[in-house]
Amino acid sequence: MNKCLLFEIGTEEIPARFINSAIDQIKQNTQKIFNENRLSFGQICVYTTPRRLTLVVNDLKEMQSDLEEEVKGPSKKIAFDENNNPTKPLEGFMKSKGLTLENIYFKQSGKEEYVYGKITQKGRDTKEVLKEVLPEIVKSITFPKSMRWGGKNLRFARPIRWMVCLYGQEVVQFEVEGIKSSNITRGHRFLGSDSIKVDSLEDYLTKLRENYVILDQNERKQIIKQQCMSVAESLSANLLLDEELLEEVTYIVEYPTAFYGNFKQDYLSLPKEVIITPMKEHQRYFPVIKEDGSLLPNFVTVRNGTDYKIDNVRKGNEKVLEARLADALFFYKEDIKKPLDEYIDKLKNVVFQEKLGTVYDKTERIQSLSQSLIDALDYINDKEDILRVARLCKADLVTNMVFEFTELQGIMGREYAKVYNEKEVVSQGIYEHYLPRFSGDDLPQTKAGIVVSLADKLDTIAGFFAIGIQPTGSNDPYALRRQALGIINIIMEKDITIDLENIIADALDNYKHLEFDKEKVVNEVVDFFKQRIKNMFSEMGIRYDVIDAVLNQGINDIANIYTKAKELNTWINKDEIVQILTVFNRVSSLAEKAVSKEISEEYLIKNEEKILYNMFKDIRQRVDKLIKDRNYSSALDEFIKLKDPIDTLFNTVMIMDKDEKIKNNRLALLRQITDTMLSICDLSKIVYK
Repeated sequence: MNKCLLFEIGTEEIPARFINSAIDQIKQNTQKIFNENRLSFGQICVYTTPRRLTLVVNDLKEMQSDLEEEVKGPSKKIAFDENNNPTKPLEGFMKSKGLTLENIYFKQSGKEEYVYGKITQKGRDTKEVLKEVLPEIVKSITFPKSMRWGGKNLRFARPIRWMVCLYGQEVVQFEVEGIKSSNITRGHRFLGSDSIKVDSLEDYLTKLRENYVILDQNERKQIIKQQCMSVAESLSANLLLDEELLEEVTYIVEYPTAFYGNFKQDYLSLPKEVIITPMKEHQRYFPVIKEDGSLLPNFVTVRNGTDYKIDNVRKGNEKVLEARLADALFFYKEDIKKPLDEYIDKLKNVVFQEKLGTVYDKTERIQSLSQSLIDALDYINDKEDILRVARLCKADLVTNMVFEFTELQGIMGREYAKVYNEKEVVSQGIYEHYLPRFSGDDLPQTKAGIVVSLADKLDTIAGFFAIGIQPTGSNDPYALRRQALGIINIIMEKDITIDLENIIADALDNYKHLEFDKEKVVNEVVDFFKQRIKNMFSEMGIRYDVIDAVLNQGINDIANIYTKAKELNTWINKDEIVQILTVFNRVSSLAEKAVSKEISEEYLIKNEEKILYNMFKDIRQRVDKLIKDRNYSSALDEFIKLKDPIDTLFNTVMIMDKDEKIKNNRLALLRQITDTMLSICDLSKIVYK
């Protein structure tokens, strides 16, 4: 008979940001550990609130599966002595496995025969196995930050206060570091009982709800969303819904009740982001907006409890927000007393990195590198605006507002630039130079934003590589991988053609106060970018060998490389691909022996090589045009036409002729064919069976 397992780990409030990872770990670890212990089960579900992690395993069989295992012993030649009696190695093997002479046999393994036997282990009661494996599951959960408590060796996100474990209706009793399992759970911290006896999963779910706990996070999330939208509708407004905030709120309440609050109309004179940021980031409030997108002097938030004395709760929340918005208004008025230019000198007092200097030093490097990018991209008509953005881009870091609300960097730079009538493109560029800030974020749209964003990120990467700080494994404290991906995404999205290796070298030239091997560091940074490109393309479904094939010419035109990769990824599915690759691998292999690329028609003495040469000349002209048009699939199709004449050449003509001039001429022809092919990709990297 199959039964349901209920296992609840009751804790102090776990930070919301830890919960998604915990859910995944519990599911994966449970499946792995149960499979290893031969426990047959159905669906695994994990439910969470701030105070509990609950594992439910359906259709869990009452008995472990029996284990039948074939075990290998000593070789036959050492298993018996000259009198055909068992030797000590054989006796030791049989004793350790519980075998006798009657149930061993011999099998060939490699060049010798070995002793084998089959051992059977009877499955145990699932309840007994659970006592061993559930503590393993608890200990297998890791968190970004964990703690010890009460002299225990166990580490967990927050102290574990109770555990419930029921298999069907039976209590599975075990302990973890002195914390004993039982059938006693707890309800809502303030509204529910702290001692609730449960007899089954159904009883558990019912009694938790009676004690103001909505266990299913998905149900809780939907309740919160619907309640918040209803509250906003009562204000004749729309809810500015943020999915990340909705998820966070879901994980900080057990029994949600949404309500609204108000703030003074005067604060609406502030930039919208200045109001929204303290609401969302600090207070976890949802803003409400009019149909035109403008803010209303209200907010919607969620209480962990009922609507009892909700007016008092509303007043408390309004008071907290009032204090934050009053500070924001004060900071704003103080900050706009002077233009951004007058903040720049203060950047000399802000350390970017001990060896890399101050943020003021970084600003100067950004300006220098922006000039290099202007020249490389031929943005000369936008030079004035770009360099203005490069000069002002970090100035808001020393304003009062950004010091208090760091999330507003770039945003306040844009707003303060507008106050002092900077050009719109300059104001927007200041904001955009931080983009993209995370995966899936917006990319800069203005030329000024694009250039300064590239310059800022390249300067950071170059500087840290120059002082020997590079990401290792999962360790990337300065987010260099994220910044490299930002650069790649901008280049691809905007179809920018740029010699990235040269720009990396220019970025390193701005660190003249450091001692490093420039050539070595350039190569390290280029390899770093190549790895990011490989990872990105792989996530897009492009084969690893295709990625290697298109990276044969470096990374100086990433947008073009991506186009090649997509087309080659499809092209290699052609039916004749194996024959094509065989031919071209043979061509490229011989081409390496060429001492020159020059072909003399007078030394083309065989009809087969003349046919190949003339066909290749025509094909190369078409290929050059197709490459220029970035039509790589058609360019590769042109090479297919060379397959038959190349096969004929190899079958009828001795490439390595005794006459050096004839031999070198033939090798030069193969060299030219190979080089033309390599201008698209390196087909020798393609793996086929």
